[in-house]
Amino acid sequence: QGQLVESGGGLVQAGGSLKLSCAASEDTFSGAMAWFRQASGQEREFVAAISPTGITPPYADTVKGRFTISRDNAKNTVYLQMNSLKPADTAVYYCAARPYSRITSSLPTAYNTWGQGTQVTVSS
Repeated sequence: QGQLVESGGGLVQAGGSLKLSCAASEDTFSGAMAWFRQASGQEREFVAAISPTGITPPYADTVKGRFTISRDNAKNTVYLQMNSLKPADTAVYYCAARPYSRITSSLPTAYNTWGQGTQVTVSS
């Protein structure tokens, strides 16, 4: 199974920005990619997804207009630019992959490869 390595998390004040990165092997990066997050004591929730050709389905309502997902196919890396961060965005952020699938999904069960997660903490 492929590997995903996230980076870019950290502590930021409300209103600030962070950019998460997720590096993947070539095979793992061949399909749809997504970001999910999980706050303490809560279920994992969808944030954003992107197809191999850069098509993005609607973002989660909680991040719409503030977060942007993108991918660099030459670097096998997917990004999540997070602006206007709020304390409610505090969570562990996970990168997920659907190798060889062109179809994005907001369901965690649709993805079979996951990163280890990176902590994002937004202080008020």
